[in-house]
Amino acid sequence: MSPVSSNAPHGQSPLRTVQVLGGGNAGSGVHVRSLAAGLVARGVRVTVCAPAEADRAYGFSGVGADHVHVPRSSDPGSVAALRAACTDADLVHAHGLHASFRAALALSGRSTPLVVTWHNRAHAEGARGHLLRMLERRVVRAAAVVLGTTSDLVDRARRTGARDARLAAVALPGTRQPVDQDEAELLRSKVRAELGAMGRPLLIAVGSLDRHRGYDHLLDAARAWCRLDPVPLLVVAGEGPLRPALQRRIEDEELPVRLLGRRDDVSELLAAADLALLPSSWESRSVLAQEALYARVPLVATAVGGVPDLVGDAAELVAYGDARALAAAVVRLLDDPERCAELRERGARQAASWPTEDETVAQVLSVYDELTQPRPLP
Repeated sequence: MSPVSSNAPHGQSPLRTVQVLGGGNAGSGVHVRSLAAGLVARGVRVTVCAPAEADRAYGFSGVGADHVHVPRSSDPGSVAALRAACTDADLVHAHGLHASFRAALALSGRSTPLVVTWHNRAHAEGARGHLLRMLERRVVRAAAVVLGTTSDLVDRARRTGARDARLAAVALPGTRQPVDQDEAELLRSKVRAELGAMGRPLLIAVGSLDRHRGYDHLLDAARAWCRLDPVPLLVVAGEGPLRPALQRRIEDEELPVRLLGRRDDVSELLAAADLALLPSSWESRSVLAQEALYARVPLVATAVGGVPDLVGDAAELVAYGDARALAAAVVRLLDDPERCAELRERGARQAASWPTEDETVAQVLSVYDELTQPRPLP
């Protein structure tokens, strides 16, 4: 796709956008950084409103965007700070439900267009679930356009009352280029030795230790692998509230599982693995699924949310909560190198079909152009 012009049209001032992010999970934080970099390169003035720790983590300032510290939603001053930051904006683009709700409040009474990107779905039940659904309704009715990272998020926005909901093009920035094969094999051996996975299959799952990730079913499946020879080792990279309960199960049932905690070397762990596992109850554009296919690591995942559309026929898909099916899929792949080789090739083709960063920025700019009028120079 041809790049968008980096200069504002003659006689117009540059478009000024404000990107609003809450704490930001890895997916939305990386996306906003990539988007900010692409917009700045095309002559757009970008201000990112996010907590200071998000700027330190994702480096918005480092790609030419202005950063304004806006506290998290629990801070009573966050809406006022955001309203001040959006005063001269031509358009505001908020990412995630809580950031979008605060942006809607900050823009109340103003004509500034609001674009919202839903990167994920809130996981809550009972009173909190009811509250989140109320926030969703308020957000989609305030937004000029809602961009959903999966088709079911787009459908959800439409059912909730969105005037205009579209599928978002979302790239996975920073995809690594192929490295020297000898170096890759040395790193693979080093990682496997450190994990205690020499001479045995290595399985990996990545994600916060929360209920919706499906790790209880993953541990159920791990019991079946104990009968294999050699016994595979499952490592889980991530931290969260379920860690004590999961660790007790691992110890009580003597499961071949290690909880690694939060790691900053997930790409190296993934490159060393024989299989990647994604047992969640719901995912949008799973970062693990994308990285696994890019790294040519066979993936076993649940057929939920945006996963089927994302991976196509390049992964083994099972029903959420079916530990037997999950265990069986893993056993089959470990015993079928030809099927694994086929999935690697399919994964490479599927990954090549995903949007690039340029395409992602171009789509967002086209939405901005629809919603903004020419801006005469002062």
